[in-house]
Amino acid sequence: MQRLKIIPLFGFMTMLTACGGDMSDLEQFIAETKQAHQGKVDPLPEFPPYQTFSYTVQDVRDPFRAQTDLSSSPIIEESEYNGPRPEATRRREPLENYPVDALKMVGLLQQKTQTWGLVRDPDGTIHRVQPGNYAGQNHGKIVQVSETKIEIVELVPDGLSGWVNRDAQLAMTED
Repeated sequence: MQRLKIIPLFGFMTMLTACGGDMSDLEQFIAETKQAHQGKVDPLPEFPPYQTFSYTVQDVRDPFRAQTDLSSSPIIEESEYNGPRPEATRRREPLENYPVDALKMVGLLQQKTQTWGLVRDPDGTIHRVQPGNYAGQNHGKIVQVSETKIEIVELVPDGLSGWVNRDAQLAMTED
């Protein structure tokens, strides 16, 4: 058992003594290689100093500002505004979570005098709508349902504290 432990130790000692030879030829090769392959790096080019530009013209319009002067157009206080505006107190409907262009009209239901449009949302759910319902993220009110389209009037901000009507449609699709 003792001999089995000594044999690997003897082999290890032999390997250590074999690796401890003269390295002068290796050192000479490294020195020659360093002498033969010395690279030269060009100096960095000189760049001219950066000249800043200051915009000092006072009488000309600033190109970085909006062309329309909003200070000349009166901004109407909300209490003074008489145009269309969204109903703040009404309950939101499920189709108002999606933009109008993401909704698709997929069918029509008629029962006696009542007509409903069928609208598919991006999640694949089909909703039954009629005039008076709301759809789209811009307070869109459905005003007419026909066999080929659903007409919607949206309320969008005009940028001056007011609202404007914008017409939109959902046309019948066959997919």
